[in-house]
Amino acid sequence: MRPFFASRISPRMTTNAASGTPAPKAGTPAEIDQLVADLRQGSRRAIASAITTLEALAPTASELLKKLQPYLGHALIIGLTGPPGAGKSTLVNALIQELRRNDRSVGVIAVDPSSPVSGGAILGDRIRMTAALDDDGVFVRSLASRGYLGGLSPAAVRVIDALDAASFDIILLETVGTGQNEIDVAEVADIRIVASAPGLGDDIQAMKSGLLEIADIMVVNKGDRDGAERTLQQLKGALSIRAGQVADVPIIKTTALSGAGVPELIAAIDKLAAPILSSDATERRRKRARYLIARAAADLVAERIKTGGSDLINALADEILTGEATPSEAAHKLLK
Repeated sequence: MRPFFASRISPRMTTNAASGTPAPKAGTPAEIDQLVADLRQGSRRAIASAITTLEALAPTASELLKKLQPYLGHALIIGLTGPPGAGKSTLVNALIQELRRNDRSVGVIAVDPSSPVSGGAILGDRIRMTAALDDDGVFVRSLASRGYLGGLSPAAVRVIDALDAASFDIILLETVGTGQNEIDVAEVADIRIVASAPGLGDDIQAMKSGLLEIADIMVVNKGDRDGAERTLQQLKGALSIRAGQVADVPIIKTTALSGAGVPELIAAIDKLAAPILSSDATERRRKRARYLIARAAADLVAERIKTGGSDLINALADEILTGEATPSEAAHKLLK
């Protein structure tokens, strides 16, 4: 299958690793300019350094984001989510292999649960995704969820910019895998894939009120297991509650370990991607910016409410204690 768009970088990206040069610094304006230039040339050290700067919101992150702006808006962002046990990481690995066969470069952001000790990502998908080994057309980064309940963290959205500017054709965004609340990916990805698998029991029912409503493509992974066809039929039934949209959501059975069904999944992605990539890139990026604003505003408001001190906040808290207002009503009063 020939891809409908050509790779914007060579299958073998250049790297500073072989020369032994140190990781690029990003402190002074000149150093930031050099970092961006190296990143644009495909230096893996520069990409890693830029991601670290953006993930940690280092003092130079704002300036780096400004320098990246002229090179953004070309990558297709694919979000992959679903309940634990659906085999999301294995499916990502299979997608990488198939996309690379079509000469498309792939950046992967794998959001993992946070360590309660260090705050870092616990699982480390670079070990699990073997298709990324020895291929400079692939870059995988594990990020910690940092306690965010929507399956993503704002850091993941910032990292998208680094991979987009580095000219990756496709950016795969794998979320934590916590269940029906994991819908933040809908605000970030251009295409949303929701994966399930046989044997997850009532998870299909639980997904109705969340994940199924955001799916552009449904995948029944581990399709070689008993019950795969039954799960597929259950998903068709669950999708029927989406009035007028059920016919537009393909359901594809895959077996990620063998690669079965993955070409069909790529074909479904390509069909959806064509109009997306020909649309206004600014509006696609603006949607992600609104998500970042909403997250930052929510964090700021939550912190101020928790610390108290304001007469208004204390008065609203008292209204809840006396039953004069519900938390929702108090929140509306606060926002007004």
